[in-house]
Amino acid sequence: MVAAEFVKCVSAEEVRARLASGRQHSALLIDGRAPAFDRDLVDAAAASATPVVVIRSSLPEAGSPRELGVSAELAEDFTPDDLLDVLASYCRPVSTGSELPPGLDSPPAPAWQAQLFAVCGPGGTGASTIAIALAQGLATDPRLGRRVLLADLARRADLAMLHDSSRLGPGLQELVEAHRVGRLEPDGVAAMTFEVPRRGYRLLLGLRQPEAWAALRPRAIDAALVSVRRSFQAVVADVTGDVEGEAEGGSVDVEERNHLARAVVRSATVTIAVGAPGMKGVHSLARLLRELARAGAPPERLVAVFNRSPRHPSARAESARALSSLLQSSGLELGLPAPVHVPERKLEEALRDVDPLPGALVEPLTGVVQSLAERLADRPAPVGEPQRVVPGSLGSWAEGELEPGG
Repeated sequence: MVAAEFVKCVSAEEVRARLASGRQHSALLIDGRAPAFDRDLVDAAAASATPVVVIRSSLPEAGSPRELGVSAELAEDFTPDDLLDVLASYCRPVSTGSELPPGLDSPPAPAWQAQLFAVCGPGGTGASTIAIALAQGLATDPRLGRRVLLADLARRADLAMLHDSSRLGPGLQELVEAHRVGRLEPDGVAAMTFEVPRRGYRLLLGLRQPEAWAALRPRAIDAALVSVRRSFQAVVADVTGDVEGEAEGGSVDVEERNHLARAVVRSATVTIAVGAPGMKGVHSLARLLRELARAGAPPERLVAVFNRSPRHPSARAESARALSSLLQSSGLELGLPAPVHVPERKLEEALRDVDPLPGALVEPLTGVVQSLAERLADRPAPVGEPQRVVPGSLGSWAEGELEPGG
């Protein structure tokens, strides 16, 4: 009844395969009740310049189709005329291949987002403890109004143990799931966190099992991060020090596994890389800093921290020289000319009882990080780097339809 060619797909995988094939489509018509309907599928359609038309009455209550990027909505009992009106208003017929598809407008960025501080490090370096210390220090800043969040975004989440928490949730999994087809308001985000009154911040629990990363979809993660930054004045994220992507290892699965860490370090106000003193510790820290820069973290926003650093100045200077030598060989310049040294402290009792960490540990670290963040805030936004063109995203010309000599 409608003068259009319909391509029926029986699974989300088939939809993605057709969208990525390079063939132009006028629209993606999908039932909002389908389990595969979420931000990631809408984003896949947007990447191939395909408007999404969704059945409105079948949407989950938490869903907001316009907020997800859906172009149009139809009632469940729509008629052929209704469909034709939507196609005429929001879509365009498939051309003969002699012109390029129109560019997609990027969604407007939120008017304001909180500062995001990412903390990561090789296993056993105490990165989670540094994240706790930084969150506690930021919570004492009256400008932040005690609206500081410590978020456990590591694949192997330890902050629940370090806060002696017996609660299983809600946490990161529930937060990301709530953003598959919707977006939480600040009160809803805060309801998924827990107050740590003696340290002044709130805590977002992490994954209950490391393998649960497979349930976190990339676009839902991005939306959840935006909501978190709109709900607090400062966010400290404890992330995994593994940011390998498809470009480095050739695996899409690895990039999706590491998407949470990659998304955080790319958008972080400051990223703190934590290492240990000694030959092995310096080498591992230099490698982590290079990997962070390769993953898209701006080098001027990277800070190196030596945890459990020796007190003797000559020993600290030797670690700093070794790190500087390794970084110079790869042409990497960090935001601070020298690493931050955090001395050895007995923290077992304070962590066990969820007491405030010593000021001698918290204040110098917080001061250095805040100073760099304020200095970076005064700089103009950097010009974006050239981006690779995805094959097929610019359309194609059919052979034989080009003008002579074209």
